[in-house]
Amino acid sequence: MSDKKPKSLWLERTGKGSYVGYSSEGPSVRIGHGEGEFTPGDLLKLALAGCNATSSDARFSHALGDDYQATIGVSADYDKDTDRFTHMDIEIVTDLSELPDEDREQVEKRARAAIDRRCTIGHTLENGMTIKLVISSEF
Repeated sequence: MSDKKPKSLWLERTGKGSYVGYSSEGPSVRIGHGEGEFTPGDLLKLALAGCNATSSDARFSHALGDDYQATIGVSADYDKDTDRFTHMDIEIVTDLSELPDEDREQVEKRARAAIDRRCTIGHTLENGMTIKLVISSEF
């Protein structure tokens, strides 16, 4: 049984349409639609890209070494009428050129399998979820 406290996440308003997101573990992120802020949509896209990256990291690291370089791109199609993203593309760019074709195919296969197995954000987006909103009056 773990004695570790669950991570808490929250936002604090810093101005009109601007917030800072915090974690009880220390990091923070600026959220809004202004300069230097991530939009909520940006964070969703980054969450999916990050989930793909971290889920496949061990597979690439095993094949390429712990110091391999990678850039993970993410883009999305947006439907203005329904105000939602309809599709997202993730691209993991890393140098596999030193690997023989057969090894490259195996790394890609294992990376995809790891993502399919471990990417919670992908599973959630693909299968949907319920959301409960509570509005409280306190301070």
